[in-house]
Amino acid sequence: MDHSSGDGFKDREHSFETKYFHDEELTFRIHAKRNHLFGLWVVSLLGYTDEKADLYIEEIILVDVQRAHKEDVLYKVLKDLEAAKVDISDHRLRKKLEEFEEEARKIIMNDEGF
Repeated sequence: MDHSSGDGFKDREHSFETKYFHDEELTFRIHAKRNHLFGLWVVSLLGYTDEKADLYIEEIILVDVQRAHKEDVLYKVLKDLEAAKVDISDHRLRKKLEEFEEEARKIIMNDEGF
């Protein structure tokens, strides 16, 4: 009995799983980099420096990892900027986050050798 077709299916299945996990890891790395870049920009608006800036950036990265909703980073930053009396629109924040996502994608893909 020829089992090669079954082995081919298992090989394809393994290949798809491997690609899926690689894609998920890549997405995670891009989002972490995006949030780091976004956080650097936000701390400059808030006037945070040194350890306070580092802690805030870590918090931004963790919000994205720990929360279910992709908008949580934006909501947090908008709330923090409003509390600090920094006048900025939701639209501008979204635009900056998109720009940082593109920049992060380029950085990570370059690191990956694409």
